Amino acid sequence: MMETTSEIGEKTWKKFLRNHWKMLVIFIVAAIVAVVGAILVFLWFAGNAQTTGFVPATLGLWTMGHIVSFLLWLILWEFLLIGIPVIIALAAIYFLWWKKLPGEERKEYRRGHLFGNRSRRSDGGNAISFIIFIGLIIKVYIDGKWNTPFAAWTFNYLIYSILWIIIGIAIIIGIPIALGGTWWIRREMKKKP
Repeated sequence: MMETTSEIGEKTWKKFLRNHWKMLVIFIVAAIVAVVGAILVFLWFAGNAQTTGFVPATLGLWTMGHIVSFLLWLILWEFLLIGIPVIIALAAIYFLWWKKLPGEERKEYRRGHLFGNRSRRSDGGNAISFIIFIGLIIKVYIDGKWNTPFAAWTFNYLIYSILWIIIGIAIIIGIPIALGGTWWIRREMKKKP
């Protein structure tokens, strides 16, 4: 009987989890550290940009030049402080761990689509933007700034509002996903091969 691609992928994941669960934990921890680091670099750069006068503190004084230069410098600092270490870590993992795996095992993981099939879908971003927008509306209302003009908002208020919204969404969605994922992994690890 022929196995479907999803069944092959599921078996591949089970084997990978049994043999390399410690590496999966390292990947997850590294991803969390990279995300937290990126947020901290963003907050550091945004705070310094205002303090040094690189950008105005109130949103009403911003120009297109401020936006473009702020984003370009932010991308540069994120790449230097987060991107380069992540690239080095991925290269180290590739050469120190992945290349040390037996060739047959690597081929099996590739055939089993361990790291997923390439997808051309890109419709998820709109839902996330909408949820963040709804969260911003709720936060502005709770903070009592509903009738405050945007020009009176500070850049810090906008940054920290969006940051707290993203953290709140991550907690609301992340905790059930983490619990369910942990339960599923433990259940799959207990099954006989």
